[in-house]
This record gives sequence, C-alpha cells and structure tokens, in this order.
Amino acid sequence: MSILGNLGSLFGGGNQTDAAAGGASLVSVAGQLIQQAGGIQGLTNLLQQHGMSDAVQSWVGNGANQAISSGQLGQALQNGGLNSVVAEAASKLGMSQDQVMNGLAQVLPHAVDHLTPNGQVPSNGSGLDLSSLAGLAGKLFGPHTDTA
Repeated sequence: MSILGNLGSLFGGGNQTDAAAGGASLVSVAGQLIQQAGGIQGLTNLLQQHGMSDAVQSWVGNGANQAISSGQLGQALQNGGLNSVVAEAASKLGMSQDQVMNGLAQVLPHAVDHLTPNGQVPSNGSGLDLSSLAGLAGKLFGPHTDTA
C-alpha cells in the first residue's frame, strides 16, 4: 500500500483530501522533530544511538529508504526527550500518539532523505531550511494516479 493509502486509513476512510491534509501535518511534525533534535545531524545521531544506523544511512544515502517501526521510533524519541513533540502533535491533530508515531515512521525517512539530497548530513542544524519540506508533502500526498 502506498504512503497515501496508509495515511488515508490513518485519517479515517482513505479520502485523498484528508490524507493530503494529514500528510502535510505529519511532514510538519517531522520538521518539528528535526528542529527539536538539533537538525538532521542531531536526529540521525539519536536514531543511530538506538539501533537504527542502517535505516538512517539508507535515508541519507542515495538508495532506497529502509523502513522503521513506530515502536523503534517511539522508543528513540522518548529516550531522546522528544516525546513531547509527538504528544503535542497528537493533541493538535486530534489523533492518538500511536497514530502520529505510525505516520511519522512512514514520513520521517522521506523527510531526512529530502533534506540530504547529496547523501550528506549537514553538520550545522541551524542552516537547515525546513520550508523545503512543504514541497515534500506535495510530492508524497498530492494528487496522483498511483494506487499501489
């Protein structure tokens, strides 16, 4: 199932408009996580410390992105002190924290991949332009004919 289809079911019913709006919100939450973690470098370091090195390297590199489970992500974020970002997002979106974590586990690999187009993690998080994630939301959740 595509990310759009998965998020459509997350937002109740698979309506493409709901999925696009929810997907854009999840991309925004991913941006907040990246920011709170100290940029791409901070987030990748955190996830690598919690056993996700291979997956994180696949996101940064130029190949296919490896998946992570929402459980792995949740544990890393909680241990890294970032669970409050997820709790706040769940409250704002009217979703459970599990639903937000499931969505983030799908969106975060694409966000990191999108923000590291040359296969390199930027060394300074302060120079990160998170506004470029808006384009990612459109690519992932915008209207298209892919039903896979």
